[in-house]
Amino acid sequence: MTALVIILAILLILAIFIIVMRNNLVASRQKVKNAWSQIDVQLQRRFDLIPNLVETVKGYMSHESEVLEKVTSLRSSWSNAKTVSDKANVDNALSDTLKTIMALSENYPDLKANTNFIALQNELSGTEDKISFSRQFYNDTVTRYNTQLEMFPSNVVASMFNFKPETLFEVANAETRENVKVDFNK
Repeated sequence: MTALVIILAILLILAIFIIVMRNNLVASRQKVKNAWSQIDVQLQRRFDLIPNLVETVKGYMSHESEVLEKVTSLRSSWSNAKTVSDKANVDNALSDTLKTIMALSENYPDLKANTNFIALQNELSGTEDKISFSRQFYNDTVTRYNTQLEMFPSNVVASMFNFKPETLFEVANAETRENVKVDFNK
């Protein structure tokens, strides 16, 4: 009888342990989803600002239409991107293109003095800061979650309930890490 009580107590403790570990993993996975949605919100905000930027810049940069068309194309690609990796690639390409527009604006004094352009530039700058912070927060959250998936004993519970690692938001290629090159001699 005593052995049965001990076995039941051990099984109860083990069941409680597994439930607590699983709930912690579920909570961590939800934090990852929330962190991604914060990036998504900021990226969408930036994409919402882009048409205004393009319209403001169009009149001044008529011979820079290739850059403006690229921005419009990337904005369209955003809606087709489904995974974190796809959205990261579109985001990185758009960031590079927006840097190019800002660099090109240096060549147009009237554009730099335009109040709409200045306001949009400030809005985009603030949004870029928020995106940067959101990316960092997302990567920190994913790292904590992925670490939980690999550490004992939570890795045992994670494998029992089929928890999968999440993808970090990272720069896809070395070109994206380099400074934007602007050539006015074309």
